[in-house]
Amino acid sequence: MGEIRLHVEALRFGYVPERLLFEGFDLSLREGELKAVVGPSGSGKSTLFELILGQLRPQGGVIRAARMSQVFQDPYSSFHPSYTLLEQIADVAPLEGMEAYLEQMELEPALMRQWPHQLSGGQLQRASIVRAMLMRPQLLLLDEPTSALDNVTQLQVMQMLMRHLDRMAMLLITHDTHLARWCADEIIDITSKSAPRA
Repeated sequence: MGEIRLHVEALRFGYVPERLLFEGFDLSLREGELKAVVGPSGSGKSTLFELILGQLRPQGGVIRAARMSQVFQDPYSSFHPSYTLLEQIADVAPLEGMEAYLEQMELEPALMRQWPHQLSGGQLQRASIVRAMLMRPQLLLLDEPTSALDNVTQLQVMQMLMRHLDRMAMLLITHDTHLARWCADEIIDITSKSAPRA
């Protein structure tokens, strides 16, 4: 395996002092690895991503992350409604290589000149994956990235993502345990890794 792209050590965090979502939580992820985080709603999966992204401040512990990008669960909330997809992608990433990614995602290049509301949820989610890949991340955070896709497209998208593991690490949030078992090097049950107080 390659270099460490995510290091979480002794993480401590809770929205209220009486109930911690994380206490003594450790996670390490190397280039070439894909790990899946599973657990019921409210167990802290999305909170973990917000902590890694720096949107929340941990109350204890250490988080070190390489250059990253993220694919959100809701594609409509990840694009601004007033700008075309191409404008929004160009704001955050170079466009070199975009056509190859679009072909892999089975998206017509002309769709990138549309506004978000003009695409279906599945098309928009695949466009968000293209944007994330064009950012050339060393760490890719995937929050239910295939939830808006049909079963065949889910498989194709995950296969495409996994082909790029030679140059990045991936952390996947999913409710789909079958998907996690199929693609992940390790499955992290967040309910057993965190230690909420009674």
